Amino acid sequence: MSSIEELQKKVKQLEEELEKSRQSGAVRTKISQMSSEVVDSNPYSRLMALKRMGIVDDYEKIREYTVAVVGVGGVGSVAAEMLTRCGIGKLLLFDYDKVELANMNRLFYQPNQAGMSKVEAAERTLREINPDVIFEIYNYNITTMDNFQHFMDRISHGGITDGKPVDLVLSCVDNFEARMTINTACNELGQSWIESGVSENAVSGHIQFIVPGDTSCFACAPPLVVATHTDEKTLKREGVCAASLPTTMAIVAGFLIQNTLKYLLKFGNVTYYLGYNALKDFFPMMAMKPNPECDDCNCRKQQEEFKKREALKPKPVVVEEVDTAPLHDENPFEIEIVSETTEEELKQAEGEKPQLTEGVTVAYTKPAKSATNDTSATVGDVSGQSLDELMKHMQSL
Repeated sequence: MSSIEELQKKVKQLEEELEKSRQSGAVRTKISQMSSEVVDSNPYSRLMALKRMGIVDDYEKIREYTVAVVGVGGVGSVAAEMLTRCGIGKLLLFDYDKVELANMNRLFYQPNQAGMSKVEAAERTLREINPDVIFEIYNYNITTMDNFQHFMDRISHGGITDGKPVDLVLSCVDNFEARMTINTACNELGQSWIESGVSENAVSGHIQFIVPGDTSCFACAPPLVVATHTDEKTLKREGVCAASLPTTMAIVAGFLIQNTLKYLLKFGNVTYYLGYNALKDFFPMMAMKPNPECDDCNCRKQQEEFKKREALKPKPVVVEEVDTAPLHDENPFEIEIVSETTEEELKQAEGEKPQLTEGVTVAYTKPAKSATNDTSATVGDVSGQSLDELMKHMQSL
């Protein structure tokens, strides 16, 4: 009994020491308005420099946007941290997993958070980094029927402004069932989202920007596991896990948030599909159009709606090119360029033309010999003459 009491005292003592160490460190206070003032205490000065350098027109608008991150694992946790440090207005975090020591090969989570739900651990860390961000966390599996309805509700009404939808959904899940669930929800709501993933061998990854009706959804060209309706659980083997590299996950998360910022703040070009091959440092890019025969009925519906919206847009006016007048059309002094050679002289100067097939002409002819050019008759033999005699002879020519 005494040993249990001693352990309880020891735990309480450690908790008090941990709390003291947290309080002794610097605490980030809330900032009501972003500033570009360059001082050590301003966490937004380097972000606001993007505006001064002409990259972003209005960086402060980032506080008006809401992003939902589904899956707070190796990619999702780093993506959420990047958005938090960038000053996003609101973050919705969805995950049902717990932090484990097996996750320590990745970024973000710490050993003292083992056993906590990932969304709770993520919120605590992110609030310390930037208390200006509003957080909503949901510790459940979105693929179940009840949770799916609540997930749909938060996507359509969870924006920073009450009743408004989120601005973007980021898929950072590690299984196809969850990806298809997000795809179904976004197709039904017409919600733009970015899908991301890392391969099981940890040396490749990708992101895919999906706009329902405009681009290919996840069901338009499904992977083999989804197309054959294979249960993913049957593919897993006891004692075997996927490989994981923090480098690959951080690179994919960086691509994901870079394109998120470009989409929200409207600078640069958002990449529709960007792959990454770590073995060859290869980055393929492409754009995929939607499949008219997609299995998702809401995808086909969104395609029809997109075509209607495109038809209502004014068609670009094609302007025919008109030959412009010469630069100096006016000639008040009536200056003319006249050749000193007559047509007759030109004909006499032409050499003999070879007999050619009809339709074929020569580019030029060898000039004909003229009496004025033939000096052989007048020069004569000058050998043995003195210099004075040669000069007199040259003057007489």
